[in-house]
Amino acid sequence: MLTWKDIIHFTTKGNLQPDRRVERTTDEWLKILTPEQFRITRKKGTEAPHSADACGIHEVGKYNCVCCDTPLFDATIKFESGTGWPSFTQPIKENAIKYKKDTSFGIIRVEVLCNTCDGHLGHVFPDGPKPSGLRYCVNSEAIQLQKESESHAE
Repeated sequence: MLTWKDIIHFTTKGNLQPDRRVERTTDEWLKILTPEQFRITRKKGTEAPHSADACGIHEVGKYNCVCCDTPLFDATIKFESGTGWPSFTQPIKENAIKYKKDTSFGIIRVEVLCNTCDGHLGHVFPDGPKPSGLRYCVNSEAIQLQKESESHAE
């Protein structure tokens, strides 16, 4: 289980290697993403809080990166944070997420990105529920739910 100490270590000493890499040109991303998905994932945008339905969805499955379909979070570790964005306590695998120090807006935060394609997801904070104490605050437009019934159909 990752802790805040692990997250800070990744931001200062380097991230784990992903299982695979997906790299595309800007034109290729523009062809496969909606304008809002592109703005958020490729341009490090943020959607307005409470602007998407993903906070209230509690179906069984995995949340995958909207850009490259890499599994990022399991629905079983999603929780209601009251922030207006989907929140999770842990990634599905330790190397699924990339961590980067973010000093934009005059504050220090830790940005979370898909470690496979570098798509911006949101930020992680040390104010989540026990036992990890982590809150991955993720833009709804950056993830897509693959319901458990859909994953068995493959």
